[in-house]
Amino acid sequence: MDKGPFERVLDARLIMSVIASGIMSFSGVVVETAMNITFPTLMEEFGIGTSTVQWLTTAYLLMLAFVIPTSAWMGKRFRTKHIFVVAMCCYITGIVLGMTAQSFPMLLAGRITEGIGTGIALPLMFNIITEQAPKRYMGTMMGIGSLITAMAPAVGPSVGGYLVENYSWRMVFACLLPFLAVAFAMGVLSIRQSHEVGPEPFDVRGWLCLVAGFTCLVFATSAAGTRGWISPAVLGLLAGFVAMMALFVRHAQRAAEPLISTDVFRSAGFDLSLVSLMILQFTVLGLSYLLPNYAQLVMGAGATEAGSILLPGCMLGAVLAPLSGRIYDRLGAARPILAGCVCTLVACVLYYLLSASLPTHTATLVYMLFTLGQGLLVGNTLTHALSMLAPRLKADGNAVVNTLQQLSGAVGTSVVSSIVNTAQTGMTDVTMAYATILGTRGAYLLLAVLMAVPFVCQMFVFAHKQAQGWQI
Repeated sequence: MDKGPFERVLDARLIMSVIASGIMSFSGVVVETAMNITFPTLMEEFGIGTSTVQWLTTAYLLMLAFVIPTSAWMGKRFRTKHIFVVAMCCYITGIVLGMTAQSFPMLLAGRITEGIGTGIALPLMFNIITEQAPKRYMGTMMGIGSLITAMAPAVGPSVGGYLVENYSWRMVFACLLPFLAVAFAMGVLSIRQSHEVGPEPFDVRGWLCLVAGFTCLVFATSAAGTRGWISPAVLGLLAGFVAMMALFVRHAQRAAEPLISTDVFRSAGFDLSLVSLMILQFTVLGLSYLLPNYAQLVMGAGATEAGSILLPGCMLGAVLAPLSGRIYDRLGAARPILAGCVCTLVACVLYYLLSASLPTHTATLVYMLFTLGQGLLVGNTLTHALSMLAPRLKADGNAVVNTLQQLSGAVGTSVVSSIVNTAQTGMTDVTMAYATILGTRGAYLLLAVLMAVPFVCQMFVFAHKQAQGWQI
């Protein structure tokens, strides 16, 4: 422990700690989304098919699902700086393996190692903020932290498309190394210890239930793209996911030291905010697939132009994220969160209405509206959700949010791609563009309906708090 009782203070060390852990989280999500652009190139270079190359995503998501739920336990067992160093070593090792891969198994090993590092890093950043940031600056700091995970899915396709078209897919990995080296040094110099650590029992049974359940869900979403969501295999895997989650809940309620405390779900406000964040992540990843895909297959855009649709929105989000946190700190949660819900919903409705013919510049402008809402929503909703939990449950709540956001994002990509693929089935090259329009229109309709749910959820949360006399 650092000498003396820990004092929450907004200083250079705290900011450097957040930036250091954030760079690793950002890099992990950027590579995840950028790799989707590289799949055709990788299939040709390594002589593999679609089902094989998809393992780069599937294996990475599995590692996240295995590691993130252990974050609350790791925080109690190991020093924060040690956790950071292990995560960074894993991630840099994975980046080097990917950059130098001479075979697909070596590339896959790199992605798995990256997944371990990212799985440790994602909750770590938010744990540092919730444990060390002064209460009056919590919204601002959470806004800065949420920017990292919220904007990265949109940066990935832009970076991936540009690098593949102009250089090599290996540059997706290589360009991150200088940033990771700087982040490593910053983290080692700045990360402080804010709580006691010591021997902590590991809930093996609970972890195995989560691993089995999340494995079923990841494989179900992966298989749904080729077999359909109502195929016996997919339905069986989804049933396995539900069964394993039920077993975990039953076990956690009886265990003395569960891996993740189910007490976090006793707060209706936290639960509804969690649903809002999951749907938003579902939509973010869905749009990051739909927009570049539509631009290339319907509008005839190249990979760089298609990926760049998302870039101006990312820049807007980068500016807005800390500002939205300051709005939260000064005006409370209700105004920025509800405004964000309206912006994201309107953007999805516009995509649906304009889907018959959507030029890249129009798609870009609408996406900027979406990221405006996203910037107001993500960090503020997470801050508000965690504020409704007791201090002892904040690390568990953070683990739950990060795990389910990653899984909902994976499901979002799989669902929207399966809708488009279903419309494209059996079409010739001549009718492929029309089929893509129909499939994309159906996917936009789904996203528009789903994005109405966070608005309803948040209205209920604030109405309930107001009825109880809380300031909103």
